[in-house]
Amino acid sequence: MAYISLTLVLWAVYLAFTQNLEPSNLVVGLLVGFGVSVLVKPTSRISLAKLPLAIGALLLYIYRLLIDIIKSGIIVARYIIDPKLPITPGIIGIAPQTENEKIIAVSAHGITITPGEMVVEIGDDGVMYTHCLNVPMSSAGADAGQTARRLLLEKVFQ
Repeated sequence: MAYISLTLVLWAVYLAFTQNLEPSNLVVGLLVGFGVSVLVKPTSRISLAKLPLAIGALLLYIYRLLIDIIKSGIIVARYIIDPKLPITPGIIGIAPQTENEKIIAVSAHGITITPGEMVVEIGDDGVMYTHCLNVPMSSAGADAGQTARRLLLEKVFQ
């Protein structure tokens, strides 16, 4: 039943994005939705009552991620333009604050696509070992950033 629910939700999202209700597109959308649901292997039913909250949290997560990418991109660009600026590269450990592997993986992805930081390893305990261009600046905001990501992603994956 979880596969059917996820397939129908993904099919509806596909049709909303393509805005094409031709029979061939309906079949392609259904196949794409089913294929993704088989790859994801849903473990629980999707609650339609919680779906708006999850979508809102996902949109807020994407917005915050874009802001972080822009801010970090400007900082890294300054390092490139003015090589005299001091950098203190190194590796820090960011506690995951959760045991949910999906949240840890998406958090690691969010950290990695932010310029100037890259998760190089995730430990058995979920700690994300992150290479940073500026260790003092990154470590100062690491816990707060992870808390914000975790809170939003918990709403997405509930």
